[in-house]
Amino acid sequence: MTDLKGTPFAQALLERAFSPDTAASHYTERVIKRPLNIRPTSPTPSARAIRRQSLNERKQQQQKRSKNKPRPLSAAQKRKLGLNEIPKEQQKYAIYEPLHNLWLGYMREVLGFNDTGRAVYVTPNASGQMLASADMHGALLSVVRSRCVSRVGLQGIVVRDTRHTFEIITKQNVVKSIPKEHTVFRFMVPLPAKEGEEAPKPLEFEIFGEQFQTRAPDRANKKFRMHYQPDM
Repeated sequence: MTDLKGTPFAQALLERAFSPDTAASHYTERVIKRPLNIRPTSPTPSARAIRRQSLNERKQQQQKRSKNKPRPLSAAQKRKLGLNEIPKEQQKYAIYEPLHNLWLGYMREVLGFNDTGRAVYVTPNASGQMLASADMHGALLSVVRSRCVSRVGLQGIVVRDTRHTFEIITKQNVVKSIPKEHTVFRFMVPLPAKEGEEAPKPLEFEIFGEQFQTRAPDRANKKFRMHYQPDM
């Protein structure tokens, strides 16, 4: 681009700040003769470099997603929001009776009573590990021994199994939290009746709460040993 006199536009701008000779010198050395650095052509990347680049891109995307992912709520936040509490309108014993019936079927399956083709012998060595690893949500527990005398005789369906407590709902539609430590619980499992015969006497089990002081999913992989409880 040039002006009306044929002077390049860049040189005409330089003449406003410098003399004509100086402006012409700057235009020739810094504009016309200015070197143009051209980046050399990159070589074709190898297959290993391509895999490394795609791996780095996936890692960057995972990091972005992990940053955008909301953090889980802490135990204090859950208590503040009341997420672990059962609403008042759901604290009814009749609501959890079907859960107890499902649990009885689950317990008979754990003990092997659904298999009618073989005899089943329930012993502490054979069935103790399975009972200690079973899920207790829905079990009808009653307190038979405890250091706190006022808890003896309490009975209800387990609605929540925490690490240190069993939360049960009684027939009076009251939710109570019973510590597992220093407490012995009892529950019964009715046996299926054969055709033309009376129903056999239900099995009664007594469990020590100390053996259940873990979360229900963690008990499946834990090994239990039979030992005497001197504090009971």
